[in-house]
Formats: sequence, structure tokens, C-alpha cells
Amino acid sequence: MTLSALKIKTILKILRDRYPVVKTQLEHETPFQLLIATIMSAQCTDKQVNKVCKNLFEKYPDPESLGKAPLNDIKQIIYSTGFYNNKAKNIKACALAILNEHEATVPQEMVKLIALPGVGRKTANVVLSAAFGHHTIVVDTHVLRIARRLGLTKSLDPVKVEFELMQIIPKISWSDLSLQLIYFGREICDAKKPLCENCPLFKICSTKGKG
Repeated sequence: MTLSALKIKTILKILRDRYPVVKTQLEHETPFQLLIATIMSAQCTDKQVNKVCKNLFEKYPDPESLGKAPLNDIKQIIYSTGFYNNKAKNIKACALAILNEHEATVPQEMVKLIALPGVGRKTANVVLSAAFGHHTIVVDTHVLRIARRLGLTKSLDPVKVEFELMQIIPKISWSDLSLQLIYFGREICDAKKPLCENCPLFKICSTKGKG
């Protein structure tokens, strides 16, 4: 076993032991609701998105109702998530696209998901993993930061990081690892003040909190 393979195996074990059960923190009842919630989660906390989505989905729970919703009403409901003008336009357009182009069903193919308004690879990977059980790697700010600190990548491009991690991480671990790194980033490996003294990965960290 090479050193890099041993390091990866150690990282996976430590994170799995610390976070044995992981799932998306975005509350949803359907793949469509998860998709809309994920679009809204950009530059916003999951807690705030969940609060807003509760109100949004009470009025507009599916593609048909959300697609027909007045744009100003959507803006008013999601205002507190930030960037509400663009988000509202994308949410409404996405609902209409799913309704008109996919028979009101969220597609399960990456190429079809990223063709939807407001949907990039990160959002698509969240939906494919959490809603449909596909193995994906979601590269958000936590995953990008921690993967770089651990020396798993040097890239700053989320798409490049996604594909680099796919090459070195066993596929069966992709989805859980993404969530475990997000949990770990929130609990220990903060962007500005990482709690290195409490970090179970400190001994194998490439930057020791300086990256």
C-alpha cells in the first residue's frame, strides 16, 4: 500500500468513525423540493433555507404550482436567503423546465440536471446523491478547503477537485465523504479558525492549520 493510499484509508476511517450516519441537512419531501432548496442554499445557511422552504413549499410544493407562482411572491418568500432576485428567477424557471420538459419529474442524469436554470454540478450532485442514491462527490466550500488542507488536491476549481477526488476515493465512499467533510468543516476545520488542537486528522494534515 502506498503512503497516499494509506493516508486516504486513514482519513476515511477517522471521518467514518466520527460521523457514522450522515445525510443532507436540507429538509425536503421530494426530489423537486431538494433541488429547489439546494438552489436556494447558495451563500446561505441550511438552517435559514429550511425555514424559508417551509413557507415556500406550503404554498408551492411541486413544479406546477411553483412554476405558476407570481415571481414577486417567490421573491418575498425567499428574500432572507440573499441574492433573492436571481434565485427567484432561477427557481421559477427551473420549475417550469421540469414541468414542461421532463413531465414534472426531476431527471436523474447529470447532463439534464445541469441544463436546468440555476443548477450547476454541485447542486446536481446533491440531488443525485440525496434524492436518488447515486454515488457523487459534492464539492462545496468545506470540501474544497479541507481537501486542500489534507493535501488531497491543490486545485481551487471545484469541478477539477471533484474529478480528482473521484480518482483517489473509492466510489462507495463518495457521498458519505462529501457530507462527512461538510460536518467536519462546520465542527472542527473552520475556514479562519480551525480547531487544530481538537482535530483527529491533525497528524496527517498537510498544512497543520496554516493552509
